[in-house]
Amino acid sequence: MKRRSDVLLGSLELLVLKTLTLRPMHGWGITLHIQRISRDVLRVEEGSLYPALQRMEQQGWIKADWKISENNRRARYYSLTRSGRKQLENQEETWVSVTRAVAAVLKFS
Repeated sequence: MKRRSDVLLGSLELLVLKTLTLRPMHGWGITLHIQRISRDVLRVEEGSLYPALQRMEQQGWIKADWKISENNRRARYYSLTRSGRKQLENQEETWVSVTRAVAAVLKFS
């Protein structure tokens, strides 16, 4: 049985920004995408996701529009802005650097 875990601290913004490169999505769609792509290893809780979406919207990295969802309900759909694409690029570079450093420590400890 695979162990499910909450998204690592600091990686939620990166995962959301990367997910939104595909297409605009509502919050639940973002959650399902991350869970599906990670093969149910990563879990994004509502209590973490929606505050993060608000912060990213305030930063200008994403924008939100009301639309009708696939189940005929009004939902906020989030999309990536130009600033968000730049932020994603920066966060991806940082993530690669950090994971290499962690791997080095694990290898030699």
